[in-house]
Amino acid sequence: MQDPFVNRKKPLPRVTYREMDAWLEAHIHQGLVAVGRFYSSIRRFFMRFRLRGLPRTLNELASEASTVGLAGLVFLLTLALPAFEETRGNWKAQDDYSVTFLDTAGNLVGRRGILLDDAVPLDQIPDHLVKAALATEDRRFFSHFGIDIMGTARAMMENVRAGGVVQGGSSISQQLAKNLFLSNERTLQRKINEAFLALWLEVNFTKHEILKLYLDRAYMGGGAFGVGAAAQYYFGKSVKDVTMAEAAMMAGLFKAPTSYAPHVNLPRSRARANEVLTNLVQAGFYTEGQVIAARQNPATPVDRSEEGFANYYLDWAFDEVKRIAPGPEQVLNVTVSYNPRLQKFATETVVNMLRENGDVKGVSQAALVTMENDGRVLAIVGGRDYGESQFNRATDALRQPGSSFKPFVFVTAMMNGFRPDTFIVDRPIRMGNWQPKNYNRRYAGRVTLTTALVRSINTIPVRLANTISRKKIVDTARAMGLTTDLPESSPMPLGVAEVRVIDMASAYASMANGGLQATPYTVLKVEGTSGAVLYERDAEATPKRVLPEQAVADMNGILHQVTTKGTGRRAQIENVKAAGKTGTTQAYRDAWFVGYTGNFTTAVWYGNDDFSGTNRLTGGNLPAMTWQQVMALAHKGTTTLPMPGVDMPVAEALLAKARIQGTSSDTSTIADIIDTDGAARLSPATALALQRIHLLLGGDGIQIQIGLDETEPTPDVSDPSDRAILTTEVAPDQAG
Repeated sequence: MQDPFVNRKKPLPRVTYREMDAWLEAHIHQGLVAVGRFYSSIRRFFMRFRLRGLPRTLNELASEASTVGLAGLVFLLTLALPAFEETRGNWKAQDDYSVTFLDTAGNLVGRRGILLDDAVPLDQIPDHLVKAALATEDRRFFSHFGIDIMGTARAMMENVRAGGVVQGGSSISQQLAKNLFLSNERTLQRKINEAFLALWLEVNFTKHEILKLYLDRAYMGGGAFGVGAAAQYYFGKSVKDVTMAEAAMMAGLFKAPTSYAPHVNLPRSRARANEVLTNLVQAGFYTEGQVIAARQNPATPVDRSEEGFANYYLDWAFDEVKRIAPGPEQVLNVTVSYNPRLQKFATETVVNMLRENGDVKGVSQAALVTMENDGRVLAIVGGRDYGESQFNRATDALRQPGSSFKPFVFVTAMMNGFRPDTFIVDRPIRMGNWQPKNYNRRYAGRVTLTTALVRSINTIPVRLANTISRKKIVDTARAMGLTTDLPESSPMPLGVAEVRVIDMASAYASMANGGLQATPYTVLKVEGTSGAVLYERDAEATPKRVLPEQAVADMNGILHQVTTKGTGRRAQIENVKAAGKTGTTQAYRDAWFVGYTGNFTTAVWYGNDDFSGTNRLTGGNLPAMTWQQVMALAHKGTTTLPMPGVDMPVAEALLAKARIQGTSSDTSTIADIIDTDGAARLSPATALALQRIHLLLGGDGIQIQIGLDETEPTPDVSDPSDRAILTTEVAPDQAG
């Protein structure tokens, strides 16, 4: 019987490590030999094509060029991929707003955004306009593939010869790519994207379609996009009717629409049009005899000189529209608080001041904002010449306010236990390595806060800031309207933090209106093309109180003295009480005057864009003089409102203002108070307010017999102030 535990399978042969090593070595060797034989056969095959001498050099250069070119192409495509994303979706649609601005009387102020008219087919656009565009921008448009190699090379040579950029080498396709998809930034990546997108346009559209898109979408200045809108804006006619002279002027706008716009600089625009006519002759499109009439009779655009005064204002208003635009509709009619008479006068005043005094005082720029005391902006001057610079110095520039910042320190002190008659010592003070000095390098000793601010002493606001804390000053300044960064540094009380002109006007207006926030605004109503009201400012909204009444009264009393016996004496207005503060910064870089009356607030700045110092220009000089002239005009034909805390207590002044302006239910304007017999029925409070306003005006005029409202207590006529209520005189030019 077989033993079940016996394993009958044959055992595996034993393999030694030596045998395994020998087997691997043999097979690896055989494999390497086979590879070597294969390589030798390949090498023998390609040896037949071996080059020597010049052919070999050229072949290697071509090989290297292909390698580098392929790598470069991959790199460029990688950079251009984000740009190609822009071609997706409805890229032909216009994204921007088209806004027509009207003043409160319904008169046209100007336009901003897209002014587009692409309804005219290419074959109906005059031949001389199309050829003028081609001769000036891209003569080989119909022969290149989207990038004009010859034109680019020529432009590069001209730029190198001139030592700067005097010619552009972009084809019409490249310019269209930039207009449709890209920004105006001057970077290498943008140029690469522009080139690839130009090729994309050439592949996807015919030459005629590209040319039509270019003529419809190119920016032509004045907010007009395309030749159709430009013809309407500059010449008041359809593009189908433009003459050769007008076509030359329009074609000249493609290069620099703002600089060559005829409503900005007509002589420069006509000189550019003459160059375009020369280009037409040089390109062979016309003979000199065919263009001579256009040279001798240059185009005359529609007069838009009045609109030119509003440019800085409209730029700021357009930004406000984009912030508050209520819905998807983008073609809008907007009513703004613009005052054309005041804007024109303010602009001319600034320009004349700079023309007459700029060289002597070493100053080249200025900015101004005038608003009503609730923040309603009436005029903005953003610089001396919008055609030369569109940078709005009134709303965007950051400049040090100097001593015009001190009221924020003093009003904060009034909110923390100080009063105008509080004494404080003017003497040297040191904070680390910094020691403030007074303008005259002398110290007055023990002075009141009123004297300190009227005389603009520097050590006092620093001492006040050390006592009440700089954080409280910053909080007050922000509540009043300053929006820029205000570092809590040692010299901060002397106005070293940068501010905006419009913010300074807003902040001072909060003192002029009795302590209420006065956020700048201009948009009153927004309507769609159908006439539907999309937005309307709430005139009944109650502004936030940012300053207590007593602090307002104290500050207005002090700042009024600045204009009567302080550094702002040049700002005095006849028969109108004013308050304000001058400001002059280190090295005379900035000169300010910010001030107000019961009606308006205006901030004025003079300086240089490069921050260079002026010739000892101070805030009490050109800024105060400019302020006086502009504010004097603003008050002509306007009822002078009481200044809170100066003419009467703050609450009383606000009540009188409301009733004079007709915003109170008790009465309307003074003209409405007077009936046909010269008599009116007023409450004692209103009558008292009007009497005090009469004392402010101090002129002969209409005599009004004022009756008493039986529902209110009868004033004590034995008291002189109440006895005067019964007969009031109001100057004729102030009535109503």
